[in-house]
Amino acid sequence: MDYKKTAESILKEIGTSENVVSAAHCATRLRLVIKNNDVVNKKAVEDIEGVKGVFFASGQLQIIFGTGIVNHVYSEFSKLTGQQEVSKEELKKAASANDNKFKQLIKTLGDIFVPIIPAIVACGLMMGLTEAINFCVSNGFLNINTNASWFVFLKLFSNAAYIFLPILIGFSSSKVFGGNQFLGAVMAMIMIHPDLQNAWTVASDGYQTMQSVWFGLYEIPLVGYQGHVIPIVISTYIMSIIENKLHKIVPSSLDLFVTPLVTIFVTGYLTLTMVGPVFVFLENALLQGVQYIVQIPFGIGSAIIGGVYASTVVTGIHHMYSIIDLGQIAKYGLTYWLPIASAANLAQGGAALAVAIKTKDKKIKGLAFPAALSSMLGITEPAIFGVNLRFMKPFIAGSIGGAAGALYASIVHLGATATGVTGIFGILLHLHAPIHYLIMMAISVGVAFFTALALGWDESK
Repeated sequence: MDYKKTAESILKEIGTSENVVSAAHCATRLRLVIKNNDVVNKKAVEDIEGVKGVFFASGQLQIIFGTGIVNHVYSEFSKLTGQQEVSKEELKKAASANDNKFKQLIKTLGDIFVPIIPAIVACGLMMGLTEAINFCVSNGFLNINTNASWFVFLKLFSNAAYIFLPILIGFSSSKVFGGNQFLGAVMAMIMIHPDLQNAWTVASDGYQTMQSVWFGLYEIPLVGYQGHVIPIVISTYIMSIIENKLHKIVPSSLDLFVTPLVTIFVTGYLTLTMVGPVFVFLENALLQGVQYIVQIPFGIGSAIIGGVYASTVVTGIHHMYSIIDLGQIAKYGLTYWLPIASAANLAQGGAALAVAIKTKDKKIKGLAFPAALSSMLGITEPAIFGVNLRFMKPFIAGSIGGAAGALYASIVHLGATATGVTGIFGILLHLHAPIHYLIMMAISVGVAFFTALALGWDESK
């Protein structure tokens, strides 16, 4: 393969080097931010030697080459354009510069929650293991001493991320908003301070202490924000604005003392007296609305969500779903949203697998097989953009499969103990109901696979 010729061909079909804002590559894809996407000849790029797929995502033109090849192509491409490789963070920033406010909001939510997902997953998996072991011991399937230190510690560790979730969110969101991360953590600590009534006790004990605020204008219950998500994000956003304003007006000799003091007190007072109560109400309304849809009789609501879920991945809206997952876990102990997402992801993989098996085109086959596997492991973009949307009918088949799998998940009330892992490995978050999860997987993949074969697709277009 002539890497230089490939790079030259790409540059020819996307315009001149002046049309390239920035460039980078990951393990398999050349990622370009383009000034004017209208001049890109996507079909011609797809036909270039070595290219296994082309799609626009997250404001980037992503050209799939595969491991190893992409490094050589990027090297030649950078010589032609004079582009220096940028980090993924810099590339994302350049890609989102022209996004509308809604897309910027979705990206912001993704930037906040994606970094904390490993912590949530780790504790969620330990929680699932704890429940599975307790179930097996209680039913005589295992003979294990649950008083042993390893099990006691496993149970202790399993809920740590959920108990102190506000601190993780406060730390992460303040970084995104440009504030001091440690002040963000302090704000979250204030919101779950032990002197406040634990939010989990309100349902059984009611409000225990009321506090007059704003010079006697009204009273608020002194209740913490355990398990809440949106109020933490909003409070750290306000904190970051106040902090940055103070940095500009407070003399440098006093900045170290005055800015943190005023920032924390003002933000804390606003949060406990106004911001927190308002956004708790809005957050609960959001969760109740989602739960209402999920609980529509006969699984109809979940089927609709499962059917349109892949379309939200196309628009990027799916980055905000962590709020729903974490909110449901806090409110109900399980997230009923994640199995729906998992069904949708698996189904797109099933549709891509149908393309891989039936197509006679070696290039499409070489892209579709790994894309299908990736989707079944929870990463759907290669399958959606590289295969299914290219022919459209497989995408529709994947959406139908997602609806079918989500329908079953809703009927059997399948819920996950944590978030962040979908697809095949998602079973680790469903160890309390593994059979139901396996059936949901089979339905999602099977329906999508055979529907795609039945609908067919035109590879000439």
